[in-house]
Amino acid sequence: MSKWGKRKGEEDYASDGDGPTKKTPKRESADDSDDDIVVCEISKNRRVLVRNWQGKVMVDIREFYVKDGKQMPGKKGISLTMDQWNVLRDHVDEIDQAVAENG
Repeated sequence: MSKWGKRKGEEDYASDGDGPTKKTPKRESADDSDDDIVVCEISKNRRVLVRNWQGKVMVDIREFYVKDGKQMPGKKGISLTMDQWNVLRDHVDEIDQAVAENG
C-alpha cells in the first residue's frame, strides 16, 4: 500500500485469507521483443526506444544495466503512450524556455 492509502473502491484482499498477491514475472531478456527500435542512446546506460507493448506503440525512456553480458531494461524509466508523447512534444519549446531561464 502506498503512503496515500488505498484507492477508492480498492479491496483489501489480504484480510480475506488469500495471502499476498503474486508479482508478474519479469522478462528474462531484452532480446524478447524484436519490435523495439532504439531511437537514440542518451548516455551510456540510458536509451530512448519505440516499442509495441500490449498492442500499443510506446515511447520508452529507460535506464539499462548489464546482466550476464546482456543489456537489460531497468525499473528506472518512463513509457509514454502516443497521446502523452504528443503532449510532451508539443511543449518542447516551453520546456526549453524554462530550462534557459533556470540554467
